[in-house]
Amino acid sequence: MKATTTKLADLLIIEPQVFEDGRGFFYESFNQSGFEELIGRPARFVQDNHSLSRHNVLRGLHYQVEQPQGKLVRVIAGEVFDVSIDLRLSSPTFGKWFGVHLSAENKRMLWIPEGFAHGFLTLSEQAESLYKTTDYWHREHERCIAWNDPTLAIDWPLTKAPILSDKDAAGKLFKQAELFA
Repeated sequence: MKATTTKLADLLIIEPQVFEDGRGFFYESFNQSGFEELIGRPARFVQDNHSLSRHNVLRGLHYQVEQPQGKLVRVIAGEVFDVSIDLRLSSPTFGKWFGVHLSAENKRMLWIPEGFAHGFLTLSEQAESLYKTTDYWHREHERCIAWNDPTLAIDWPLTKAPILSDKDAAGKLFKQAELFA
């Protein structure tokens, strides 16, 4: 595995070593010790999530207070534009966002540390995402920032209005967000 830094502190694009031939491909999608070496600290994953989203579905921007989740995200079918926002007041990249294309084709993964909000827009007809989390989901601690917050000015690759859940449509503005120290 190879890690590439992004413009946000501690947010990493991870690319596995892929072995391809006429039969198809093989790659190790996760290795605990290799992952910890890449991020430079111990990490414990407690939950795996799998989502299917149709074209133009926008999910997010989600985060969890009190029991924040680190996420290791990858796409196994289709393509998404994946966005992370640094919500850590002590970070040099606080309040900044970063977006990357994740797809079954490019096999990239994104490490999103605790203290970030996360969301994605489905670009293909449909996309399946898998992600590991470092803490369990707790409804009472989940928060959502508006995907179209004018302060953040995220450059979503939209061609029309996105399809949102009621929760995501009611996301709060960034200036109202609960933040991390």
